[in-house]
Amino acid sequence: MDFDPWSPAFVADPYPAYAELRARGRVHWFEPARQFLVPRHADVSALLRDRRLGRTYRHRFTHEEFGRTPPPAAHEPFRVLNDHGMLDLEPPDHTRIRRLVSKAFTPRTVERLKPYVHRLAGELVDSLVAEGGGDLLTAVAEPLPVAVIAEMLGIPESDRAPLRPWSADICGMYELNPDEETAARAVRASLEFSAYLRELIAERRGSPGEDLISALIGAYEEGDRLSEQEMISTCVLLLNAGHEATVNSTVGGWWTLFRHPEQLAALRAGRVEVSTAVEELLRYDTPLQMFERWVLDDIEIDGTTVPRGSEIALLFGSANRDADAFDRPDTLDLSRRDNPHISFSAGIHYCIGAPLARIELAASMEALLERAPALRLVKEPERKPNFVIRGLESLLVEA
Repeated sequence: MDFDPWSPAFVADPYPAYAELRARGRVHWFEPARQFLVPRHADVSALLRDRRLGRTYRHRFTHEEFGRTPPPAAHEPFRVLNDHGMLDLEPPDHTRIRRLVSKAFTPRTVERLKPYVHRLAGELVDSLVAEGGGDLLTAVAEPLPVAVIAEMLGIPESDRAPLRPWSADICGMYELNPDEETAARAVRASLEFSAYLRELIAERRGSPGEDLISALIGAYEEGDRLSEQEMISTCVLLLNAGHEATVNSTVGGWWTLFRHPEQLAALRAGRVEVSTAVEELLRYDTPLQMFERWVLDDIEIDGTTVPRGSEIALLFGSANRDADAFDRPDTLDLSRRDNPHISFSAGIHYCIGAPLARIELAASMEALLERAPALRLVKEPERKPNFVIRGLESLLVEA
């Protein structure tokens, strides 16, 4: 199978194509996206930490100096929102914002949410069981992380309905070569979400609470604070990154379990720790298949010079199935202990929300194992057409 991220067959199972890429070499030019593909674990892991690569180049070069065409003016609302978030910044801006955000988004903040996460997971699963089953995506996987992030940010329950649609429309821009319709939806969502957060931030300035937005407003170090735009971009990033991958990991994980009944049986029997199972499911079919970086200074990979101005696609899904890093990489082993997967990235852009994601994934799995012990698949699901952010349209189950 060829690497073809727009093919439904490839999206359904990209792993044979990844194996071919790894066998053919360490780096490959992919003309349709005009990117260099990097499929092996050692290279992906090293390049995530290599400061000659960056999520942006604007801290060092203009578009013209870098040989790139500026994005269309019509995309500006999306670009402003995206470009002020720490995921798409490099030092010193990234260092400064991450340090300030870390003052608000602390381990204590995450730990304080734990009882809420477990209570909500139990309530959602109880509702699913009471209905005799349904769509695991809309009944459990989606509402749990959205509610948790909204609770953490301090977004009132009455305001939460648009959060998931806004997020989905914005995340459409992270796929390969998004079309103008996708861009228009992302721009509209960026404007609406930003306007809502601007009002909420103004409200919290006058009446602070125990929520993360209030903490972000108060985050202060050496005379420095987050600007309003940095706060807005941080909140959107926390919502998008904080639930999109968790939703897809939950339904993708259960779809994987249903296809491996002996592993599911071991999990149900308590022979496998839930935390270990979560890590293996994240490795086996990671929700984020690819992470892009710009080449800021020429680099060499296995004798191939990748020049400044190039874009590199780090293939997380392939790296997590590399036999040089994992024993029997194509085998699902929920008891796997040696598991250096890179599903949460690495280096300075390591996912700041990884501890919270792990709590959510474990909480929903524990609740389903305990309260829906006979959970079974009703019909084979359809995959979303997206390649970069991998997910299912639904997962119909009987409880």
